[in-house]
Amino acid sequence: MPEHIKKKLLHEISLMEHELAHELPAEIKKAVAMGDLSENAEYHMAKQRQTFVNARLGQLKKRMAELSLVNLANIPKDRAGFGSTVVVYDSTKDEEILYRLVTSEESDVSKGLISTTSPIGRGLVGKRVGDVAHIVTPNGKRELEVLKLITIHDEAAAAAAEVTVEIEEAEEVEIEVSTGAARNSERK
Repeated sequence: MPEHIKKKLLHEISLMEHELAHELPAEIKKAVAMGDLSENAEYHMAKQRQTFVNARLGQLKKRMAELSLVNLANIPKDRAGFGSTVVVYDSTKDEEILYRLVTSEESDVSKGLISTTSPIGRGLVGKRVGDVAHIVTPNGKRELEVLKLITIHDEAAAAAAEVTVEIEEAEEVEIEVSTGAARNSERK
């Protein structure tokens, strides 16, 4: 699970738990002190909010459990899947579009972040370069041809290669520095 999504969910869980354990009991206690509960709007609103917060808390914890089960080894290396960056040609709009397949919590269509559970995301999952996805969206049918694909594994390999190059460059600088220091001590 992406770390920022985990933090976001944990933060919301923390807020909901605090409201459920501290704020709502205080509101209910205050409403009870006002007397007749059958016509007490504050009491009924606090109880409704308590039910909502309980349900939302259950959803968030379930989502955290689902996301923690995501196994990157099960994501295909040669086809579009979670974390893939996909460049497609949309024949209905006659343009190239860049999408990144993400979780529903991260999705933002304006930034090209498409949930794997959205119609476009579901249509692209499992596709390879050259495949055409026929997608029915609320705005009508779309035909997307996959032009370029970078999987989450490709990105991890590229990042690892960058780190290796940086380490090698740092070691070369270290060797040059130590060689220069040795030459300077020999001259003295």
